[in-house]
Amino acid sequence: MATNFGEQLMEHRLNLSTLARELHEDGRLGEEELARVGKSSIVKVHPLVFLAEQKLPDAASPGRTLTMESLLAWLGERSGQAVYEIDPLKINVSAVSEVMSRAFAERHRILAVEVLEDEVVIASGEPYIRAWESNLEHVLRKPIRRVLADPRAIARHTSEFYTMAGSVRGARGAERAESGAGIGNLEQMLDLGAMSEPDANDQHIVNIVDWLLQYAFEQRASDIHVEPRRDVCNVRFRIDGVLHSVYELPQQVGAAMISRVKILGRMDVAEKRRPQDGRLKTRGPEGNEVELRLATLPTAFGEKLVMRIFDPDVLQRSFEQLGLADQDLARWKQMTDTGNGIVLVTGPTGSGKTTTLYSTLRQLATAEVNVCTIEDPIEMVEGAFNQMQVNHSIDLDFSSGVRALMRQDPDIIMIGEIRDLETANMAVQAALTGHLVLSTLHTNDSPSSISRLLELGVPAYLIKATVRGVMSQRLVRILCEQCKEPGPLDLDAWQQLTSPREMAPPQQVMNPVGCKACRDTGYLGRQGIYEVLLNTPAVQAQITSHLESAKIRDIAMGEGMHTLRLSGASRVARGETTIEEVMRVAPLLDA
Repeated sequence: MATNFGEQLMEHRLNLSTLARELHEDGRLGEEELARVGKSSIVKVHPLVFLAEQKLPDAASPGRTLTMESLLAWLGERSGQAVYEIDPLKINVSAVSEVMSRAFAERHRILAVEVLEDEVVIASGEPYIRAWESNLEHVLRKPIRRVLADPRAIARHTSEFYTMAGSVRGARGAERAESGAGIGNLEQMLDLGAMSEPDANDQHIVNIVDWLLQYAFEQRASDIHVEPRRDVCNVRFRIDGVLHSVYELPQQVGAAMISRVKILGRMDVAEKRRPQDGRLKTRGPEGNEVELRLATLPTAFGEKLVMRIFDPDVLQRSFEQLGLADQDLARWKQMTDTGNGIVLVTGPTGSGKTTTLYSTLRQLATAEVNVCTIEDPIEMVEGAFNQMQVNHSIDLDFSSGVRALMRQDPDIIMIGEIRDLETANMAVQAALTGHLVLSTLHTNDSPSSISRLLELGVPAYLIKATVRGVMSQRLVRILCEQCKEPGPLDLDAWQQLTSPREMAPPQQVMNPVGCKACRDTGYLGRQGIYEVLLNTPAVQAQITSHLESAKIRDIAMGEGMHTLRLSGASRVARGETTIEEVMRVAPLLDA
């Protein structure tokens, strides 16, 4: 291996022919590939980018190519600089944009990525250019630590970070004094002569909202939280079920941003004292339509906004892609292929119930049937259904909605949620008159749903006659395929997971590691684990006014039902997730 070239050579930019020759010297590039690179004419992109795009075979690793990651690792070793993966979610954009001007960053193709008390970390794609270091250290009065990063990421994030920071500064500069500012903010600190929030239609605010939405789509966020505090407004994304802090906006800018979203969602911008719901449709980075459900909430420090992102592509996914397969899928189809009866999906908020119902309805909604839904609110607009939304201001609730749907000659009815006896009775009546009714309940597991219907006041004989089955579900994070590693099995944890039924433990399990693809979490994406209870004659015999959920569970398990934890254990055995992840989301069974 060559010694540190930064000490041997004068300051210079990376050169394609020199890089290729050094790769050849280190046994990473073959003779043929070296000659091929040497024939390249004037290259207008960074030499590292050019080499990565050629997908040249790595002579030191047969079967692999020289990717940007491997090139950076090699160059980092030669130059003595660590390789840095720029993750926007972990960067304080407002802080790094203050380190240097945008013109300085773009001229030297560098970007501040961390601002610490005792140093500033600067990413660059040119390890041997040092002319800017002394000037920057003099201005910052802090030492600089150099790191090596993908030149494409530096260019992209330089543009994004400075544009966002500039929009925030511009929005603050556009603040106007207005009487009555801060109405509804119970904990507002009174600053005499302070400026109020900027105009929601100010171009800077428009840019901030556009950036935030596009950024959320790219990061696979399912929810965007905009949360006001006394002096700042926090922005967080929920990714794979976990919240990540993204940005800290000035409080007035955050309020203007919320107003902008309310305008887009056709909500009452002036009303900040009561919760509101809205929706908007936009396009993702690839041009696909994305729907957002908006909800505001008055809090102590102002209005909080949550935007739930619904990707219509989810509806195109097969049951296998959602995680419903094999025996569970066969049992679910057995329940839903019946022409009449009630089929229930249970689980907490965010467990994928809506996705399961929509995917099922899409398959059932052929040209020969009439599918009608009553929802609160309509979460995804689908052309194959007739969808109606609950409207409490005109007394249109679930029960009256179902009553109206019954006069629409439906074949299949989907009720957003069974919350009360009146709605449950309407569902039973619809099922008794030959309709297939799909709905949701909020219970911990499938057997508990039968108990919940009894508690609501539905007679046991009607439950026996109408309920075809119940499916409980949760979403577990799936291990990243690119970095998961085998490891030993914790036998005690496995036995706790599979109790009370014995299940043969696997020889080994897979553990999360963390890489660029999964943002160092070890997990990438989520899929469902399921508990499918069929209302068989043996189960029906247990449905009485003094029902015991544990007995129903035992009978159902004897007939082949897997509990949520057993379903999760199967995924652990297949190396798809971890014991900790399943135990985090799946409830502990009653004794």
